[in-house]
Amino acid sequence: MRPTMMDVAARAGVSQATVSLVLNGSAGARLSQATRERVRMAAEELGYHLAARGQPKMPVESKMIGFVVDELTSDPWMSLAFDGAREKALEQGIAVTLAVLRGEEALEDQILEQMAHQQVLGFLYGTILTRQISPPKVFFNTPTVLVNCYDPKRKLPSVLPGDLVGGRTATQRLIEAGCRQIAFINGEEGIDASRDRLRGYRQALSSNDLPFDPRLVVPGNWEPSAGYDGTMALFASDTPPDGIFCANDMMALGCYDALRELGLRVPEDVAVVGFDDREIAQFMRPPLTTLVLPHAEMGAIAAEMLLDMAGGMPNRHDQIKVECPLIERNSVQSSAGGSRETGR
Repeated sequence: MRPTMMDVAARAGVSQATVSLVLNGSAGARLSQATRERVRMAAEELGYHLAARGQPKMPVESKMIGFVVDELTSDPWMSLAFDGAREKALEQGIAVTLAVLRGEEALEDQILEQMAHQQVLGFLYGTILTRQISPPKVFFNTPTVLVNCYDPKRKLPSVLPGDLVGGRTATQRLIEAGCRQIAFINGEEGIDASRDRLRGYRQALSSNDLPFDPRLVVPGNWEPSAGYDGTMALFASDTPPDGIFCANDMMALGCYDALRELGLRVPEDVAVVGFDDREIAQFMRPPLTTLVLPHAEMGAIAAEMLLDMAGGMPNRHDQIKVECPLIERNSVQSSAGGSRETGR
């Protein structure tokens, strides 16, 4: 199988965002020369390269996809999705143009109509947070695939991360390591990712005949401070955990700080699993076991769906959930009979 950006990231011991920055030649990124060389070497060893522009396989007058996002710079997710979509489209000789709306609703229709009049094949529309949206009218008149968001009536196809299964995988990993009092530090209430990761956590407990204890679930806000405060609260209770699943890596960072202050070791005293595979995860001490948010793959899948739709093929999926792979590092003890895949 053709190697992916995720394969290069695993070989080089970096995040997908770093691979994207290095291979796209982003000179302004704050990356050491050693890191850049490690990524290039890993890509060369695996035979991975960014797609080159091929011969057009679509009519010349329709060689562009419009990728529209609500935000680009606050998190790397939409940049990764754009990279995945761009690579997939370039395999077919199709360019992808990017527009950032930044919540400017007054300009949204105007920008989208202008792009539609440029004879785009269709739109990819992505959001920084996984959420429900009310799609603009132009999306119903032009082939459109939603990325990291969805139309409640499912009139438009969408590609989303598998947060529920990811939450189950994270919790299952702690159970396999022997943890029985597993806490969950969740993200903000009302957010799809928070809801689904909590459901996955509860499903894993139920599947292993472990009781759900609401005292072991604390709300957070995705920031390190929430991980710190949540961990302190958990260990002030009568049921301190032996494993903690943090709904994102930034809260896991705060969790580590709290455990260090409490004189507890990771993973010997408390195992910790995060979510997102942010750049910081590999530099935590010990490096954090976490799950990947597969936005690059989501972008590629969405682009492939859009190209099929633009080529006249019927869409057979109203919603696709993409697996969030587990990245093994050193914040969880090896499971019985198991081994670490990419400890670093």
